[in-house]
Amino acid sequence: MKTLNLLTFIFLSACAAIPSTDSEKVITSGRSILVNDVPYFIKGICYHPVPRGATKRNFESLDQDLLLMKEAGINTIRLYEPIDDIEVLNKIHAAGLKLIVGFGYNQNGVYDIASGSFINFIKKYKTHKAILLWELGNEYNYHPEWFDGDIQKWYNALSIAIDLVHKEDPNHPVSTAHGDVPDENVLALNPNLDLWGLNVYRWDKPQSALKSWEKISSKPVYLSEVGADSYMKISKSGFEKGENQKAQATANANIIDAVLSHSDLTSGLLIFSFTDGLWKAGNPDQQDIGGWAPNSSGVPYDGAPNEEYWGIVDIERNKKQTFDAIKERFTNFSINNKKLQE
Repeated sequence: MKTLNLLTFIFLSACAAIPSTDSEKVITSGRSILVNDVPYFIKGICYHPVPRGATKRNFESLDQDLLLMKEAGINTIRLYEPIDDIEVLNKIHAAGLKLIVGFGYNQNGVYDIASGSFINFIKKYKTHKAILLWELGNEYNYHPEWFDGDIQKWYNALSIAIDLVHKEDPNHPVSTAHGDVPDENVLALNPNLDLWGLNVYRWDKPQSALKSWEKISSKPVYLSEVGADSYMKISKSGFEKGENQKAQATANANIIDAVLSHSDLTSGLLIFSFTDGLWKAGNPDQQDIGGWAPNSSGVPYDGAPNEEYWGIVDIERNKKQTFDAIKERFTNFSINNKKLQE
């Protein structure tokens, strides 16, 4: 009997480790994303959970985080690096959320673009129902120094990587996260991208980026990063200097309202970020003021990105004021309000 139970346990464990082969088909149509021919609008959050005192992410708080995300009306998680853990992916799928899986250029050979090993992750998980789309790179246009001062090297690598993904997985679109709106020359370098993500920090008026995109491309676009931190470096726009959750809540409310009111131009948005990142600007055991991000003068309402204050919840998962502002807007917005452009 003990042997039978052990064999049963081994069998069930093995089954649990195999992602579903009943793959969903995600395509783009006009300016929209369709999942099994049903319109899908991204109401998302950027997620890189690093606990207090640590510098690397882990998923010890995943169950709690998923409950909070569901409460806030979030349906999509954006990752800056892939999750090679079937149990985590299964939990995300069971919670009804989907993933934008990001791949970095150089991650020391671990599922990165430079080594080509990223395609091994896609081979392994391309049938998992948690996957929405693949995202190659994160605002590398701000960092030519990572490519020997020649950003063309990145665009060349991106083009090769896109073709590899299309060949391996025809069931999920391929994107990149670009720092703000690319110009027409950059668009022409990668015509095989299915859609584009834009990291947009234009105060609390991201609709200007969407209107610019409308003029230069007919492809779908989503705002891969928008948002505000909860610390004011100076007093400005009626908000006092210091930790200021009201400023963050006001900015995120205005940003989401602006995007949703232009939902015919976009496939959705992702708020940066789910939890405060105490590892970013100083001692990871405490919350520090400061930090730096390129092209960040558009951060509302002080033009300064305090890197450890971006969460919609704090490091202990206490809700900030912005949580309710996001919840109100995400839960009340339906894809039925979005007019599909065929």
